[in-house]
Amino acid sequence: MNRKQIHIFYSCDEIFSKYTIVSITSLIKNASKNNQYHIHILNSDITRPTAELFYKLETDNFTITIDDVTAYLQSISDKLPMRDYYTKTTYYRLFISEMYPRIKKAIYLDSDTVVTGDISEMYKIDLADYYVGACVEKVMVETPVFRNYVEKAIGIEANNFFNAGVMLINCNKFRKEYVLDRFIDLLNVYKFVVTQDEDYLNVICHGKVKFIDQRWNVQTYGEPYYKAKDAKVIHYIMQNKPWHYKNCIYEEVFWKYAKMTNCYEDILNELNNYTDELKARDTQQQLSLAQTAQKEIDSDHNYLKSVVRKKLAPDRLAVLDKIQQFELEGRFDEDVEDDPPAPVLLPDKINYIRTDLVSRTKTGLAYLAAHIFVSNLRRKRQFIIKEFRGIENFTNLDSGAIITCNHFNALDSFAMYYTYKEAKTKGRTLYRIIREGNYTNFPGLYGFLMRNCDTLPLSSNSRTMRKFMRAVDELLQSGNFILIYPEQSMWWNYRKPKPLKSGGFSIAAKNKVPVLPCFITMNDSNILGPDGFYVQEYTIHVLPKISPDPTKSYRENVNYMMEENYKAWKNVYEKEYNTTLEYETDPKILEEKGIKI
Repeated sequence: MNRKQIHIFYSCDEIFSKYTIVSITSLIKNASKNNQYHIHILNSDITRPTAELFYKLETDNFTITIDDVTAYLQSISDKLPMRDYYTKTTYYRLFISEMYPRIKKAIYLDSDTVVTGDISEMYKIDLADYYVGACVEKVMVETPVFRNYVEKAIGIEANNFFNAGVMLINCNKFRKEYVLDRFIDLLNVYKFVVTQDEDYLNVICHGKVKFIDQRWNVQTYGEPYYKAKDAKVIHYIMQNKPWHYKNCIYEEVFWKYAKMTNCYEDILNELNNYTDELKARDTQQQLSLAQTAQKEIDSDHNYLKSVVRKKLAPDRLAVLDKIQQFELEGRFDEDVEDDPPAPVLLPDKINYIRTDLVSRTKTGLAYLAAHIFVSNLRRKRQFIIKEFRGIENFTNLDSGAIITCNHFNALDSFAMYYTYKEAKTKGRTLYRIIREGNYTNFPGLYGFLMRNCDTLPLSSNSRTMRKFMRAVDELLQSGNFILIYPEQSMWWNYRKPKPLKSGGFSIAAKNKVPVLPCFITMNDSNILGPDGFYVQEYTIHVLPKISPDPTKSYRENVNYMMEENYKAWKNVYEKEYNTTLEYETDPKILEEKGIKI
């Protein structure tokens, strides 16, 4: 019977080999017998007696080779500007695709792992055009100094930074896209000093990472997200190593497999002889790593400032700096990009419910123009909708509704229009509330769309606003949908939900219609926009409707629906970005502004 050949790589040295043996033991015990596995031990110093310990692990469907990388590294040494790659075994993973040109896909595992799932299930993951399949680096998400490091020194969103200790590698793409050459080129440009090879991999693979089920890399840091029985790979990172410390997270799993090896006594002795001096050294090393990260953050010559930002549009950088300042000051409802003064919209200049033939003809032409415009952006991959989730919540609406969405881009209303089209609600229209200046001030195509694509402009004129409110009531009572942005400001590519304003919820409570919360999450694509930033891929989350409670008063319903909407958005944000929603704002400022979080 022809079995699928699965290649699995470890990088280790003589000292770390005993932990690698534990990891391989666990891998073999839990792997499907329906495949053939080839385990490669990349090294430069493993002795013959240690190699024999590895060979004893072989079974009918597991072959192990001890692959000395010294000759290969010497063959490319003239290309490498650094010389410590000989001793840094973690760098070896970067050479796998070139050292093994016949392998199409491979799994890489750090030696400080225990594999409790069937590794062939990880291998089956379709990588398509992604370079790697990997899991989020938990340390970078949960520790402020390291989160700031990857975002402010490297320029990658922490939730898009992967842990390189467990990877499914698309070797074909590595070769086709010259990943090794790009690594060597980057070595000549910048030397990363915090997580080193992991930093290089994240920069090179940015936008080409398929983030897989986090259970394939359950890292022992902070509070555990999973029970041990639910993990597929446990990764003993930082100081949570059971062979050095007692009472580590998931230590019982490590010792279960360690007892199955002929290294058990050696590992147990190492634990019992691990001195307070060595533990103090570990603590100091971890502190030094955090200090190094902070130095990189503060440096005017870090990677983001000295390499990346040279390519970025100055106006976008100014907007990002302004967003950071506004967040610090709690100015959530203010736009960070200044609009020019706009003419006042007077009541005789607007027909909110456009039923006459001329108006409807213009609307039809506007939607046609919008479709051509956005289709062109999508074709060029400058506007990317990755996925709709919960679309049934939109489809199942049986009345008019207020639709809410976070506001982060001038094009996000198009994303919501595609959501409305995806829901296939027949005979009902999606209207969009827009600002006065968007209606009265924009020239050209965008102005034509703003005035004719079923928009409901606000106004600084009180008589126009009375006309606006009558139209809104009529449209909702007729079963239509009205899109609002309750944050009341647009912050470019800002991912957090901002505190909400009550206006749209007041309309819903008055008309006794539900609110349908929608929240758009973003991930960097691998497409660089003309401004030097990565084009965002949008996932549109349509959440369950929030209906007014007939037992509550009008004011109670306004507050109730607004609070429930914020909670729904917050839950999506925290789940999708794998982090806790926190603002870089002084709590006293929020209290003074009357903002409840």
